[in-house]
Amino acid sequence: MKLTRSSCLLAGIFLIAGCLRVTFTGVSPLLHDIAQNFSLSDVSIGSLTTLPLLAFAAISPLSAGLAKRYGAERVLFMALLILCVGIIYRSAGNTSALYQGTVIIGCGIALGNVLLPALVKRHFPEHVGDTIGKYSLVMGLCAAAGSALMVPLAQTLHSWRWALLALGLFPLVALLAWIPQIRQSPDRYLSPGEAQSHRYLWRSPLAWQVTLFLGTNSLIYYVIVSWLPAILTSQGYSNEQAGSLHGLMQLASAVPGLLAGYVLRTLKGQQGLTLFMVLLCTLSLAGLLCWPVFSALWVSLFGFSCGAIIILGLTFISLRSGSVLQASALSGMAQCIGYLLAAFGPPLMGQFHDLSGHWNGPLLVLIACSLLMAVFGYHASQTRSIGKN
Repeated sequence: MKLTRSSCLLAGIFLIAGCLRVTFTGVSPLLHDIAQNFSLSDVSIGSLTTLPLLAFAAISPLSAGLAKRYGAERVLFMALLILCVGIIYRSAGNTSALYQGTVIIGCGIALGNVLLPALVKRHFPEHVGDTIGKYSLVMGLCAAAGSALMVPLAQTLHSWRWALLALGLFPLVALLAWIPQIRQSPDRYLSPGEAQSHRYLWRSPLAWQVTLFLGTNSLIYYVIVSWLPAILTSQGYSNEQAGSLHGLMQLASAVPGLLAGYVLRTLKGQQGLTLFMVLLCTLSLAGLLCWPVFSALWVSLFGFSCGAIIILGLTFISLRSGSVLQASALSGMAQCIGYLLAAFGPPLMGQFHDLSGHWNGPLLVLIACSLLMAVFGYHASQTRSIGKN
């Protein structure tokens, strides 16, 4: 019975993970159609990718408190309901619903992003890296599949609205599979010390090191996701080639999920692996700047290294925290700061490009950010816990 319950829980975690990126990134291939339908400017259409990131930042710090009061399983069920409502509303067919639905979806994703690492820590404490690696792989594969299918689906259904509505199948299936878990009670078993410790995260150097490690990676990743096609076309690539390389990067970001469990089990510590992945990220950015003729290699290395860094950062949230509640609070803190950086990074780098007239300056800034990420990662990967650092 115990094995069956664990298997059902694990399957539910993977299904929830499959919803957390595709419902956000799935809109990107249809942005041109949406812009034409509503006669939206570039700034207005760009906010469809910025608004969810701001929602992530706003909701993430609240997630631990909700989990403490109602139980992580029930809050995740609520998150899936919110996703379903947001997807339906976003597909209603008017501009107001488009933006409001996007914000609602961002709120649902934020709850899932924060609480899944804490849930893994509670139920699979001996397999944190392996489990996070696998659900990151599921997240990436679902996002890639959703992005690839959106345009053909919109053409088949003769409407981008129906294509966006079809994304609701992801949270709907997860919602049905998660129903058995909502009977779990809130975390009443925590000791008084554990229940209080999460309040002091914002004064913990280790908590800030984990937070800024994930935050700088989010900043770098979302700037490249937003501007890679423009960077490549400025270097002489066609729109089609730039689009293909952008897809290659997304696919490469899912690959570390296949290897994370084995590698993290084999290594005694994470410092060497962390610094190596940050080095690959830095090398890929330098390659895009100095040797653009090899861009297929650089975007593959960038996607792979960023995907691995995300898995490492989520693993640090579980390994560096002393309790499930503290893990939830640290996850909320890290993702709040990370998504704030991610939300403001792309427009700031775009403005920098407009002022300078080329992408060399923004790429140099990202290389500097990557070197800072190495410093944060070195400290975050040391074997210690919050409260003992």
